[in-house]
This record gives sequence, C-alpha cells and structure tokens, in this order.
Amino acid sequence: MRIALWQTDGFAFDRLATAARDAAGQGAELLVGPEMLLSGYNIGAEAVRAAAEPPDGPSAARATAIAASAGIALLYGYPELGADGAVYNAARLIGRDGRPLLNQRKTHLYGALDRALFAPGGDDFPLVEVGGLRCGVLICYDVEFPELVRRHALAGADAVLVPTALMEPYDVVATTIVPARAFENGLYVAYANRCGREGDLVYCGLSTVAGPDGAVVARAGRDGALLIADLDPERLSAVRAAGTHLADRRPELYRL
Repeated sequence: MRIALWQTDGFAFDRLATAARDAAGQGAELLVGPEMLLSGYNIGAEAVRAAAEPPDGPSAARATAIAASAGIALLYGYPELGADGAVYNAARLIGRDGRPLLNQRKTHLYGALDRALFAPGGDDFPLVEVGGLRCGVLICYDVEFPELVRRHALAGADAVLVPTALMEPYDVVATTIVPARAFENGLYVAYANRCGREGDLVYCGLSTVAGPDGAVVARAGRDGALLIADLDPERLSAVRAAGTHLADRRPELYRL
C-alpha cells in the first residue's frame, strides 16, 4: 500500500483537498494528516471546545466528500465532542469510498497542555483494513508508550498510523522511538507531524515512516511536505519470518 503523510503548518479544507488530490495522483491509497489537523492544537481550551464536533459533524462531512472525490482514504485529527459532553483529542479514518472506518481517541495526555484541553480516551483500539493491510491508530504521545504498539502487534496489526504534533526539542521521538517501535513489533509505523510555529510551540516536522526491520522508509524535513512511502506486505512477511520478539515473549515475567 502506498501512503502519503501530509506535514503542514496550517489548515483549510481547500488545502486538504489539494493534498488529497496530489497524494492520489502519486498512487497513494491513504493520506495521513497531523494531530488536531482540523482545528489546530495549541489554540486554547475555549477555541478547542468551540471547534469540537461529533465524529459525524459538519467538518466530517466535508472531509468525507474530499476523500470520496479524490478516491483516497483519509486519516485526520480533530477535536471530538463526545456524547458525554467532554472534548477528546481524536482521529477519524475514512475509507476511499467515504465510508467511516474508525474513530480513535488519544489515551495518554501530554502535560498541562493536553490536560487543560481534553478528556482521556478509554480502552478502545480497533484495527481496520486499508489497502490490504490491518491498521490501527494512535495519537502523538500514545506511541511513546511501548505497551500500546505491542497491543496492536499482538492483535495482528500490520501498520500503526500516528497523527502527531511533536514539538521541539523532542526530535528523538521521530528519529529513534518511532523506528524502535516498528522494529520491536515487526510492523510499519507512519508518524505524521506538524511543522512551523503555533503559539509558543515550534513543531519538529520530521514526519517518518519506519519499516518492520526498524529502517526508515521515508522521512520529511522541517518544512511542509507530502511524504510518500510504500508499505510492502512481502517485506512484512520476510521480517516476521526472521523476527523473534513476539514469539519469544514471556508474559509471565511482565507482571508487577
């Protein structure tokens, strides 16, 4: 499956439509955008709540129309207004036919910024098929917890898709942690970051696709980019045939 990661310093629906068309024109079956793409991330609690919508809200309808028009699956971050009245940092995956595939909430909130804006997501980590691969979604800080990527691997994931808003000085997440997560679990990790400045945050860029052997398949620089990468099922099979991590686990040793 060919995917595209949209590393951007801002958002408008016409820009999303252009990115979707460009990605589809390069053969991509999936476009992954950053964390909180539709609203911005570091914009304050009042602005986030004002922008929050249910998963099938007006913004979702516009994003769905873009995905269906371009013929490409789309994963984007947005502020979700839950049925309980809470606001969640969420990501929604739409199929290339416009059909909703999953809605994932961020479970690990990063520092005072996240905690001031969002409620934490619960115990719900679905896998869905996109382009012949079983995919799961984590959001930003979530991928820094090895337990969650391992959970996806044990459930049969081929790829973990990660909308993120990684800021300076944490380049190590993109350059070291993301490839390590891919290697130790024998799967692809696609990490789509923001770039530029938002309030007092400067985003790192460095959107990364890491393969099941830990090798970097593609990585963006610091500026805006449409990063294209191929996720190869044959490479997955070869690495898994030689890999030992999952087979050699001893869960009885991992309890407190």
